[in-house]
Amino acid sequence: MNPTRILLADDHALVRRGLRLILDAEPDLTVVAEAANGAEAVEAAVPEAIDLAILDIAMPRMTGLQAAREISRRAPGIRLLILSMYDNEQYFFEALKAGASGYVLKSVADRDLLEACRAAMRGEPFLYPGAVTALIRHYLQRDRLGEAIPESILTPREEEIVKLIAEGNSAKQIAETLFISAKTVDRHRANILQKLGMRDRLDLTRYAIRAGLIEP
Repeated sequence: MNPTRILLADDHALVRRGLRLILDAEPDLTVVAEAANGAEAVEAAVPEAIDLAILDIAMPRMTGLQAAREISRRAPGIRLLILSMYDNEQYFFEALKAGASGYVLKSVADRDLLEACRAAMRGEPFLYPGAVTALIRHYLQRDRLGEAIPESILTPREEEIVKLIAEGNSAKQIAETLFISAKTVDRHRANILQKLGMRDRLDLTRYAIRAGLIEP
């Protein structure tokens, strides 16, 4: 069988190099493309060339979660794994909702990443022990309260703007980054605050951290 063709996305070149060494040492896995941010990952995720995308959760311009959602929409046949430094339940659930097959902690990537890649290509989820505990606890809580996990009420563009606001960018900087007018940014910001029932940048920053758009 041909080796699994992997897209590796992380904004730290040294991390990419280390992970590539681990992956390329295996005969059934090969890194064929790299990306330094989420937007580059989306562009590189071509179904004819990529079987599996490994995405760092915290990247500039577009997070791994945002990139995963977009890749799922554009190329649903590409399997997805999320990499993170944080054993965080919210990030884990957001990764699942974004279409990822697994959530791998960087601290044990040398141990778990290969297994996660192979599980993803078999169509199986990869769950580290802490994630299994979180999943069971969350399921039992939902069952007890009769609640469902709410989907994000923000559009992808609104999430992008929340991320940029939370990272400290001004309306002018956001406008330049997204190639829109500052007035359009202000209008998006007002709509986002209204949707979320929030008041200011601090509230949006807290939301961005909870939603996994930025790291705490």
